[in-house]
Amino acid sequence: MTCILRGLPDLIDKEFMLNLPDSFIQIVSLTFDEGAAWLARLPELIAACEARWGLTAQPHFPGLSYNYAAPATLPDGTEIVLKLGVPRHELTTEIEALKLYNGRAMCHLLDADADRGVLLLERLQPGHMLTAVSDDETATRIAADVMRRLWRPLPEHHIFPSVADWTADLAELRTQFDGGTGPFPARLVDMAESLFADLVASSAPPLLLHGDLHHYNILAAEREPWLAIDPKGVAGEPAYEVGALMRNPLNLHEWPDREVVTARRLDILAEELGLDHQRLLAWSFAQEILSQWWDYVDTNSQPNMWLAECLAGMME
Repeated sequence: MTCILRGLPDLIDKEFMLNLPDSFIQIVSLTFDEGAAWLARLPELIAACEARWGLTAQPHFPGLSYNYAAPATLPDGTEIVLKLGVPRHELTTEIEALKLYNGRAMCHLLDADADRGVLLLERLQPGHMLTAVSDDETATRIAADVMRRLWRPLPEHHIFPSVADWTADLAELRTQFDGGTGPFPARLVDMAESLFADLVASSAPPLLLHGDLHHYNILAAEREPWLAIDPKGVAGEPAYEVGALMRNPLNLHEWPDREVVTARRLDILAEELGLDHQRLLAWSFAQEILSQWWDYVDTNSQPNMWLAECLAGMME
């Protein structure tokens, strides 16, 4: 922690920062141009939220990544979630997606300030993640049900990025490596580029998708058995949505039966969603390459190609 704090502005509340995960400080500082300055203002921002809404913020949730999230209580005793992030388009689209979902298969948005990167959210109880469901087939069917309930028509005018916008990010990989693919296997990158072009060109009419619907973003709730949180908000065909689920939980690569689980998930999702199995497979593979690239850019982590190799093998 000491070396991380040393690189942050002197005005930062060091005592507050010592209670934050090193990984969170590092991710925010390295990912966002204004990340370090935002971290320095975070205690002040929390205090401003307490004054504006009369809420009482508690210590943050575990597992912070790109945003700060903490339980909080409103003056009437209502338990909520206070979410704060570096102001950016992605938070604005999350706010707009939450407004459109209006609590359907999703936590409610209670209030927001996009300019300051602040969201007040319904706190889901009991709130345990889908990772708590030990049987993967059951978990996959639960996720499929949440997907079906989430998808909805896009408004005529909207600010959501398209799946095509996201997939275009993969072009930066070859730019980074002077036309090559660096630590990414060229065969797999070639396949992903070709599949993305074909899938985007042949896509069904777009709907509003969650964009990052995986085990950590599906929570147990009281008003409905399972609800989603943290939507990215993206315009795309439904088949795109399964990719994030296919590559989670984070320790999936350690499962001894990971290949069997991966194949069975595709079967279940095709059955439950009524979508083409090969299209789900193609989207899942291409997204895995893109996800590995995003991780490389954000954290400089070396790509783990087991899932991509597994999915590529299914297409051969």
